[in-house]
Amino acid sequence: MNKNDEVEYCNLELRFDRQHIQDLIKDLIQDGYSLYWSENESIFVISVRTGRKLVKLRFQRIKDGYKLVGDYMIRDARLAEWMEKLIGDMRGHAIVKRFRDRQIIIENIMFGEVIRLVEISGYQQRVLFQKGPLLSDQELSKLYYSTEGEERILQRRIEIDEQLDRLNEALQSENVLEAEHCKQKLAFLAKELRKLEWWT
Repeated sequence: MNKNDEVEYCNLELRFDRQHIQDLIKDLIQDGYSLYWSENESIFVISVRTGRKLVKLRFQRIKDGYKLVGDYMIRDARLAEWMEKLIGDMRGHAIVKRFRDRQIIIENIMFGEVIRLVEISGYQQRVLFQKGPLLSDQELSKLYYSTEGEERILQRRIEIDEQLDRLNEALQSENVLEAEHCKQKLAFLAKELRKLEWWT
């Protein structure tokens, strides 16, 4: 990777336990990165400083540990190499987009291996590599978006936290109507969250 390249990591599916996250923090510090971390009941965030940029790695809490979620644009060559090694070591899934001048190289990675490599130059697109039987774009999308349920659970938990804050404010200001509205919204969100957790 050249220093001027940008790499975007999308639809990541990497799973960790807590010890592994602590090891990642140690590795990044040993590599000379300045960072800090924070957590709540649903997410663990490691914020890594690369020059003037701050990359926030978000680990969503799941039943058996944590899962790295979100899309990340990385311009730091060392951090991009670290991320790619992580995807390989964890046998994870990802779509990696490399931006070079007027060209984009897209890698579809499953279980730590590149299964499809596509080059886009202007309006032209060509498949450079395809492993195994040809998967349609719809089939690839289905594989990579299999995490939708867990992402919706995280979103509902965030919405519940926000409603609890509003309810607290309404109770402190003795706003009965607002408090009742918040309680109804919380009941709806809690019911939906239970359904999502049951199906996921």
